[in-house]
Amino acid sequence: MPKHHHAPLNLARIGNSIVTRLLILALCIVIFGAVVRYYVLTNFLREDLSAVVEGQQLTLATYVARDIDNKIVQRQQLLEHLAATVPADLLTQPERLKAWLKEHYDDQTLFTADLFIVNTKRRLLANYPVLDTDYPDGDYIQAGLAGRPFIGQPRMGRATKAPILPMSAPIKDAGGEVQAVLVGVTALGASGLLDSLLQSRVGDAASDFLLVFPDSKLFVDTSTLNVQLKPTSSPGINALHDRAMAGFRGAGITLNAKGVEEVAAMASVPSAGWFIVARLPTSEAFATVDRTQHFLIKGAFLSILFFATFASIGLYFVFRHLFSAAAQADRMTRDELPHAPLAVVRDDEVGHLISAFNRLLVKLNDKQDELKKIAHHDTLTGLTNRHYLSGRLRLVLAQAQRNQTQVGLLFMDLDGFKHINDSLGHEAGDEVLRQVARRFSAVVRVSDTLARIGGDEFVVLLNDLGDNAEETLTRVATQCIDALAAPFFISGSVCIVGVSIGIALGDGQSSADKLLLAADRVMYQAKKTGRGRYLTYKL
Repeated sequence: MPKHHHAPLNLARIGNSIVTRLLILALCIVIFGAVVRYYVLTNFLREDLSAVVEGQQLTLATYVARDIDNKIVQRQQLLEHLAATVPADLLTQPERLKAWLKEHYDDQTLFTADLFIVNTKRRLLANYPVLDTDYPDGDYIQAGLAGRPFIGQPRMGRATKAPILPMSAPIKDAGGEVQAVLVGVTALGASGLLDSLLQSRVGDAASDFLLVFPDSKLFVDTSTLNVQLKPTSSPGINALHDRAMAGFRGAGITLNAKGVEEVAAMASVPSAGWFIVARLPTSEAFATVDRTQHFLIKGAFLSILFFATFASIGLYFVFRHLFSAAAQADRMTRDELPHAPLAVVRDDEVGHLISAFNRLLVKLNDKQDELKKIAHHDTLTGLTNRHYLSGRLRLVLAQAQRNQTQVGLLFMDLDGFKHINDSLGHEAGDEVLRQVARRFSAVVRVSDTLARIGGDEFVVLLNDLGDNAEETLTRVATQCIDALAAPFFISGSVCIVGVSIGIALGDGQSSADKLLLAADRVMYQAKKTGRGRYLTYKL
């Protein structure tokens, strides 16, 4: 039972179908548009939100920095006021001086860790409640002795094991000479100093603030419950942090030391030379962008699915009559239907194509006879070709058999033609062939057949020859040789071309192939004996 393989054919037609390609093109355009919208819109939202979030973070950082700066200034002013009110006679009475410190410690809540006084020799005179700092080596002691108030660098307290901030103010006599230095120590984690830093939060717990001390390269980490001092990241890890340490104040997007992208804003605490960092992970800051991206992906998928479905149906109905016309034309090519014009269903582009096909079909029928004629003639010289000569020769031999006449065949090959082709080019050679054809046409009889059957090979067929057949053949051969005696003028050059001729004489009993073969063989014998000659052979 014969097997049928329709599925591969159908798949091949679907793959090569113009509808499939149009659908794929349209889908590519839709997908490209969705991708462009995805990137353009998300980039626009990200840039827009980035500006908003950066401004928000900078505002928060500025607020916290101003609050801390005010509290630092408030403590500095209080310390300077206390230093100005220390009785000079108590500097030599440690116990009474300690009582004075206790009294004033109880009256204020700003210096929660310690108050102490050292003399000009950096010796402790009195303190209250406990001494919780390495005062002899403190930069604030040196600044106080130099006569100016100073805010020291944060450090870890020896007793409390917690971060503290020492501040100093000089104690001067009436003449302005420094007699001692008053130092106030505040615990950084105590209530009232870093409240705005510890209590301010944006979003979830991943967002926080940092208080950075550039001189000591430390910062206060508020991400845990306890205030801790930690070293800042090394240069080259966080580009925005490096700029901030160099003096930049503003906002931007950066990668922190953990490799997490975040929006960070820096604002100065001018009284102490510190700065506040407000930071927020971009995953939280740009959550709206992520939701928008998911929405765009879902919308693009649904729109592509919807478009593909309805576009496929629509394209099928639009091109349905084209499919029908193609099937009908295909049956015509297999001769299952006569060659007839196809039906035009609609006057659209497809209808125009079918109308054009119908006109082409009519024109092809009109050109068929003309093509047959062209098939029998040489396109270069206009002479008949080998195909026409073969048919003509068989006809002439049949007539010769009926009429008891003879048939003559002149097989001519040009002498010196290859040299012209090689020296002057093929265009010059083609012109020589055209002129040779015209000269041969001028000497042969109208009833004879002149054909070009090869590159430089010509044949003259003479029919209805009687008793003087040989004389007629030699006369025509001589005329052909003489026709090429005059030189040819090609492209400004003088060219000499001769011809060698082989003559075969036969009657109605001779076959076409034998006659052509005999003439060809005799022509080569004539060429060997000397060019510009002819030889005759009787079958």
